[in-house]
Amino acid sequence: MDFDIADGGLADRGRIRIEWAGQHMPVLATIRDRFTKERPLDGVRIAACLHVTTETANLMLALKAGGADVALCASNPLSTQDDVAAALVDAGVPTFAVRGEDNDSYYRHINAVLDREPTITMDDGADLVSVLHKERPDQCARVMAGSEETTTGVIRLRQMAADNVLKYPIVAVNDTPTKRLFDNRWGTGQSTLDGITRATNILWAGKLVVIGGYGYGGRGLAARARGLGAQVIVTEVDATKALEAAMEGFRVMPMLEAARIADVFISVTGDRDILRREHFEVMRDGAIFANTGHFDVEINKGDLEALTVSKRPVRDHVVEHTLADGRRLYLLAEGRLVNLAAAEGHPAAVMDMSFADQALTAEWLVGQTGLTPGVLEVPEEIDREVARLKLQTMGIDIDTLTPEQQAYLSSWQQGT
Repeated sequence: MDFDIADGGLADRGRIRIEWAGQHMPVLATIRDRFTKERPLDGVRIAACLHVTTETANLMLALKAGGADVALCASNPLSTQDDVAAALVDAGVPTFAVRGEDNDSYYRHINAVLDREPTITMDDGADLVSVLHKERPDQCARVMAGSEETTTGVIRLRQMAADNVLKYPIVAVNDTPTKRLFDNRWGTGQSTLDGITRATNILWAGKLVVIGGYGYGGRGLAARARGLGAQVIVTEVDATKALEAAMEGFRVMPMLEAARIADVFISVTGDRDILRREHFEVMRDGAIFANTGHFDVEINKGDLEALTVSKRPVRDHVVEHTLADGRRLYLLAEGRLVNLAAAEGHPAAVMDMSFADQALTAEWLVGQTGLTPGVLEVPEEIDREVARLKLQTMGIDIDTLTPEQQAYLSSWQQGT
């Protein structure tokens, strides 16, 4: 079967929502228009493992317009929007994703897109690449290149490259400024708080909020939470990032210290066990915790279960864990990406740039020869073009250097 989705009857609803998101993705729309005319991806087979959302759907349709044979599976079981999956199948994009699918289905779907013999992989978290390398290594030789969308995936890929096991070149789309600065910072900052608000309906003003990790996502979260009136604590293991947080006016302390006093905890590190037994043991009654890092290992659910004497769902995406001493702790979205599990993920206007980077990177890869296995950066000209198009769609003009300024900057004999 060329697809596996929950309900094909949802296609009409999904199509309308995809169109709505597309109205807020003018950069990708511009690229799609050009792709339709030029067909730069003719003959390319793309296997994509991404969050199956309205924004991703617009990327898939742009790649298809460019001539690519595209197949999509989910990069997270709780982020799939079933109506979007149905609409994509209806539009001729083989899609393998069902919201809430179990672990076996998740990996069966990854293998389904790999069965289509892709020449380019497009990943969000590196699960597709991992399965390909572990279970289907002979197929790697037939893959020209790939791209990776998220910080966690880039970390995994760099380690694979360091261990000399990465078998083809993969572009770290996550690391280009128009993705990292906007998607990770403004997108994560807004969508994570949106997910927690929808799940809990808490008032942020006056809350004491802990942000575990001060990377780009953590920076966005801390700024947005403060903007809503919360008091913000940052926990870090990197001295430079911790210093930056302190200089931005946030309190910085170890997680064990913060666990004793805070109301809400949000992990965004890409590492495991950010919240674990020692923290649960000292948390206040009513503490809420959520994760917005890619995998559901940042909150140690095994430790939480070991301390739990009873539990019950109290709202959609909220489970109350009662401990032996009567304290109640609240886990959101099963510890998975709260912004996608309990909300709709990043705003389309942010994903416009991220997916424009993905589309142009795919086009660039098709034109390359001689690339060697490893993690590559997005070419600067792609990042500049995405930024230029975004400014253009926003009606913003910027200055250009005069000939005299260009000459001055290019000379080592600069003076007053």
